[in-house]
Amino acid sequence: MSACLSLNPPAPALPDLNRLFRGLVQQHGERLRRFVARHVGNPSEAEELAQQAFVEAACTYASFRGDSQASTWLYGIALNLVRNHLSRAPSRRYEFDGEDALADHACSRPDPSQQLALTQRMRLLQAELDGLVPEVREVLLLVSLDELSYEQAAARLDIPVGTVRSRVSRARAQLRQRLLAA
Repeated sequence: MSACLSLNPPAPALPDLNRLFRGLVQQHGERLRRFVARHVGNPSEAEELAQQAFVEAACTYASFRGDSQASTWLYGIALNLVRNHLSRAPSRRYEFDGEDALADHACSRPDPSQQLALTQRMRLLQAELDGLVPEVREVLLLVSLDELSYEQAAARLDIPVGTVRSRVSRARAQLRQRLLAA
């Protein structure tokens, strides 16, 4: 860095410049590296380009007019380095895999026709649930969806356990019959 500074005589005194660049590196080093990595995609190349941006900034500090913040100027240098880097080897930006690479990464969601069938079944089930007598539906939902035991459902509804058992049995039989008919 001092070799670059000796080429530019109008630069500020060396201790001030060292403090400035130390502050820039501390404040923007990691963010600048991430900024470059987003454009380049390769962490080791991003590290090199970020370091190169700081070297370029140190070497050309004498030409910095102060029209913007030093960080803005630094990010501009980094962006130019990224553009140059990518223009020399555009294939570095992305790694292309063949379609075979996707075979091991099947989508966990159902395909659209399966999703449609599932949606239609859910609508039918909801319509049939809505068609049940409210007391029967309530008990069935407590036991089936909320996973309450018969005893817990009976306590919550303040009815005998036998009533819960019969209502759940009746609700399941009615739903089975209606869904088979539909």
